[in-house]
Amino acid sequence: MVKHIVSFKFSGTETERKSACDRFKAALTALTEQIGCLESMEVGINENPAETWDLVLIATVPSMEDVKVYAKHPAHVAAAALVKPQIEARACVDYQILETV
Repeated sequence: MVKHIVSFKFSGTETERKSACDRFKAALTALTEQIGCLESMEVGINENPAETWDLVLIATVPSMEDVKVYAKHPAHVAAAALVKPQIEARACVDYQILETV
């Protein structure tokens, strides 16, 4: 299993950034029903005013190859297009979940 974690910082006013978060969250959470390899998707909108990142997503897929499948899937591409003009910064970490005995 692979965890795919991505943080986003959006440009614009607080209201514009909140709107981008809401639109993006709705689109992302719908992806589990549209992308077969996507086992789970959690999306959180930052509530801490002392922090500058706006949204984080945590997705689980079976393999690193499935991260590529997810990234290129038309539903994911469409979701990302909703906020692409407002993305100021993006940070990503993909890591293998090791099975414990």
